[in-house]
Amino acid sequence: MKKIILILSLFISFNAFAAEKTVILDVPGMYCATCPITVKKSLLKVEGVQSVKTSLKDKTAIVTFDDQVVEVDDLTFATENAGYASTLKKIGE
Repeated sequence: MKKIILILSLFISFNAFAAEKTVILDVPGMYCATCPITVKKSLLKVEGVQSVKTSLKDKTAIVTFDDQVVEVDDLTFATENAGYASTLKKIGE
């Protein structure tokens, strides 16, 4: 029983330090209806990414992620690997 309590307390304390962060990425190369889908899929494959909302009109991707697991550079790398260069536009909303 003591081991279970210890494991649970470690799990809870570890999760207390995890911070959810939201950024907006500029993705200027999106030009057709399938581009936002491709960008979204590439970002959702990154460990720690919780949600992605893409906009063809605005040429952006709004990404919510665990900043203890993933960094912005990982996000831009993922879009670049999918064929869409991206840059950080804004942190938070």
